[in-house]
Amino acid sequence: MEMGLAFALSLAAAAALQPAPFTQPAVQPAPPATLTEPPASLTPAADLLGFGDADERMTVPVTIGAGGPYHFIVDTGAQRTVISRELAGTLRLAPGPDVHLTSMSGQGMVNTFVIPAISVGALGGTRIEAPALETRNLGGPGLLGLDTLQGHMVTIDFERQQMTVTPSEVRRRAAPAATDEVIVHARSMFGQLVVTDAYYRGRRIQVIVDTGSVVSMGNLALRRMVARSTKHMQSISLLGVTGDVLVADYTQINEIKVAGINFNNLPVAFADAEPFKRFELIKRPALMLGMDAMKLFKRVQIDFPNRTLRLSLPRGAGQSDAPVPVNFGSQVSRLNQ
Repeated sequence: MEMGLAFALSLAAAAALQPAPFTQPAVQPAPPATLTEPPASLTPAADLLGFGDADERMTVPVTIGAGGPYHFIVDTGAQRTVISRELAGTLRLAPGPDVHLTSMSGQGMVNTFVIPAISVGALGGTRIEAPALETRNLGGPGLLGLDTLQGHMVTIDFERQQMTVTPSEVRRRAAPAATDEVIVHARSMFGQLVVTDAYYRGRRIQVIVDTGSVVSMGNLALRRMVARSTKHMQSISLLGVTGDVLVADYTQINEIKVAGINFNNLPVAFADAEPFKRFELIKRPALMLGMDAMKLFKRVQIDFPNRTLRLSLPRGAGQSDAPVPVNFGSQVSRLNQ
């Protein structure tokens, strides 16, 4: 039996939780970077896609062979694209090798199916072997992972409800930050972007961007750090893509700083989740920043080849240092459903 490794980090939440109102995520722009825009002739054409929400996560239309579109959840925390067993059966896809799957709620062996060609808009068309899981646990017909998104720049415009997927190459120089924009530099680990310019109350933490999770997740090292100043935590249950339930401690934390951005009252669930072990982030405080945090911004751009994130701040954030009030309530209320 051939074995491989796959990450599927998406979480849906299922818990009796009554969160307090969330206000004042304070956003403070960083100074513009001294970088230069590449010539327009070198900028590849973008493929513009509309996207919807699946349990507060993003979905985009994909095609499999000549079939589709199917609305897959965009998951920058998943190393590989995942397909639902039901869709694989409908399409009569050929079985592939079993792989070892790591999810937030555990790990184990799962079967795969051979997708002869998967495309996001006009991009893609490559053959992949996708792990298969149940639709009811995925929250949709599939997850679009890094194996499909690598080599591209993904721009998520929350105001216009659009996602732009553009081929990207490593550049020596990049465009400077706009007046309402912060550029965050990251390093790559297993294809995922890890931000090291991040702090909790002045102490360095590691941050991974995870668009597949409805709530931000912290490891136990970060929990110990937070517990020194935050005494009130609630126990919640989080449903993983494998159908297993992960029990976590939930609270709101202040003074998380990522590059030039300060988050206050950020909802975080803490657990000894498997991906932290895989990333060797057991002893070092770490946070997987979920969609509840990403949706605070007007636009999020993730450039995988150049290992950068561009975050467009909410209106008014770039004109002063005052905290910008943003309501987390609609995102976190999904925990009650």
